[in-house]
Amino acid sequence: MIDYGKWQYEQKKKQHEAKKKQTVISVKEIKLRPSIGEHDYEFKKNNALRALEDGDKVKASVRFIGREITHRELGERVLARLEKDLAHVATVEVRPKMEGMTMFVIFTPRK
Repeated sequence: MIDYGKWQYEQKKKQHEAKKKQTVISVKEIKLRPSIGEHDYEFKKNNALRALEDGDKVKASVRFIGREITHRELGERVLARLEKDLAHVATVEVRPKMEGMTMFVIFTPRK
């Protein structure tokens, strides 16, 4: 026979130790537009770079408003450029995908 209180205490202690060792990965989002300016693009790219270096995933989304949706290639071009600029620190987890009026891609940090 074992003491139930002692067993419960040991189980709680094991769970606490396991929780200490786990890493929590959050997803940071950067929002872009198809007609984004050069300085704005660089600013958003640097924010994504900082998040990737901290070990977080980055979701880059291009939001189309109104008739911009007819020019999806502009959004694809922005995301392709971002993918090329972040290639040295990130890999693409989800290829560019449309979801309603938003096109997004998810980057994960390289190990």
